[in-house]
Amino acid sequence: MKVRPGTSVDWPVVQDIERRAGEWFREVGMPEIADDDPPTDADLADALEVLVAIDDAGQLVGYAWLEPLGDGVYLEQLSVPPEHGGRGVATALLEAMASWARARDCPEVTLTTFRDVPFNAPFYERRGFEVLPAERWTPAVRDLVAREASHGLDPDRRVVMRRHLGPPG
Repeated sequence: MKVRPGTSVDWPVVQDIERRAGEWFREVGMPEIADDDPPTDADLADALEVLVAIDDAGQLVGYAWLEPLGDGVYLEQLSVPPEHGGRGVATALLEAMASWARARDCPEVTLTTFRDVPFNAPFYERRGFEVLPAERWTPAVRDLVAREASHGLDPDRRVVMRRHLGPPG
């Protein structure tokens, strides 16, 4: 598996991956998340970075969309379609994201996700992310959580997580 920066040529496949990855949420009784629109070409072009995972056959099989947040990086979206799940794609993307962030002296990666969905918070915890209690949220994180709530994501079902990154190395 190879992870590389995405380009505009990848956007249609990234959007298709997002649609197919949404099916994971249908299986856990969250069809409204499954039916959410994928990022637009403009969203992806304006991203801080989009990393794409390519399998050994040369097929794009997942992506990570990164945005700035304070001194660190925010993982806006990480998606792998069900047919490629359980093969280390998401883990490879997370490690590539961490390397990308470290190389730019970002001290941490933050994300928001569903607290009780097995392929969300528990997945990230197993990969070095810790729940960030509300009393440690920065103003930027508070704004992010409020923005998500305004788009219909229930803050009681969500959690903010952070992975501290060591110095570049």
